[in-house]
Amino acid sequence: MFESWRQRWARSRLAQANEGRGLGCDHAIEPATYNIARGQARVGGRHFFGRLAALFLILFGALAGAPGALVAAPTPVFATAAQLTKSADSTIFALTMSRGVTAEIFTLDNPYRVIIDLPDVAFKLPPGTGDKPNGHVKVFRYGLFAERKARIVIETTGPVAVASAAMERVGKKGGVVLKVALKTTDAATFVTGMAKPDADRDDSGGPDATPAAPPGSGKSGGKTRPVVVIDPGHGGIDPGAVGSALSEKDIVFSVGERLADVLRKGGRYEVRMIRTSDVFVSLDKRLKMSSDFGADLFISLHADSILEAQFAESVRGATVYTLSERASDERSRLMAEKENASDLIAGLSWTGEKGNDEVRDILFDLMQREISNFSADFSNLLVSHLSKDIVMSRDPQRSAAFKVLKQTHAPSVLVELGYMSNSKDEQEMTAASWQLKVAGAIKAAVDQYFNKRTTVQR
Repeated sequence: MFESWRQRWARSRLAQANEGRGLGCDHAIEPATYNIARGQARVGGRHFFGRLAALFLILFGALAGAPGALVAAPTPVFATAAQLTKSADSTIFALTMSRGVTAEIFTLDNPYRVIIDLPDVAFKLPPGTGDKPNGHVKVFRYGLFAERKARIVIETTGPVAVASAAMERVGKKGGVVLKVALKTTDAATFVTGMAKPDADRDDSGGPDATPAAPPGSGKSGGKTRPVVVIDPGHGGIDPGAVGSALSEKDIVFSVGERLADVLRKGGRYEVRMIRTSDVFVSLDKRLKMSSDFGADLFISLHADSILEAQFAESVRGATVYTLSERASDERSRLMAEKENASDLIAGLSWTGEKGNDEVRDILFDLMQREISNFSADFSNLLVSHLSKDIVMSRDPQRSAAFKVLKQTHAPSVLVELGYMSNSKDEQEMTAASWQLKVAGAIKAAVDQYFNKRTTVQR
């Protein structure tokens, strides 16, 4: 896409505004430490109940009969059960695993959460685990947070303190149970003890999340083909909307892979995927990756859901969103609000510097004016082609302040493919034939979009 002098100036100022700030979190801590031996915890560091910055649970060889040695079996670790138990003054979270691992526990507020980070654990838990409230816990979620890193996010009813944490052996086959007891505390104490480890910086996309741009694309300076970036929404610990059979993250990833395949055929485009596996990628990371890839077009894939059961079967169809700070309608505003909360769902917390944010907003507005028309143009083409093959919503073109669409370098759209809450939509979205039709329709729109702009792409 043609880049004016105004865009080039704004881009340089935007880079300056980002210096020293980063696009994610950067909060270092000094953790308190648990040494677990023979099922008993020894707390390292003072003010255990007040600070609770992070708790490292290290299962020593005592549980395996070799004191002082870490358990390091080459076999995968499976989590087979998770439950909440309410006592008189606490709520106990218990996770059963095939063997002991190193676990890290810390707290976040807004909303109040307890975060448990584990190495690469495969969750083999029954459907619906974590959905029911109990004691101090509203819900808990689990899944892959980054490559080789799993996460459990426990959303609490209010500020809590970790009263105790331990790993206990179960059975004779080496299985263990991680038990974390939560007690209520006041907000001031919670904030004092809250912290965020280095591992929780915005590198959550894992090692394949920021690959170097290939020759001939993006920042290499030798771009010969348009770069199309496909963004399957959610992933890992963040499932998105949940249907009767699959989660949103699974459906949009499948559609994204099919779309990437059809776009790569013919060799006209350089196609990049924001995520290539079931892993969580923060919203800031998605924006940075799109920029690093040198995107000429950004397509984010999602699936909607209606909470009101009485409307679930009457509301269906695909919708294409573009960016606008003023939502086109209340439904779109709420949708953007929900999607923008993905980082919180995955247990991220971010605090920006107000001054830099103001500068960034001004520069972003300047640059966005230059690409908003291109985004609207592609949205028109996309709705036109999709409507030939699949059911569209009653108002198929809308706008809202989706964070992932705040691209300073490329036109962008967010496609809600349908409603997971609608049985017909869900059935269609899981079908390979439907997914191929969608991929073909999006490709046709991409082709038409770049056909109109061939002269400014080279």
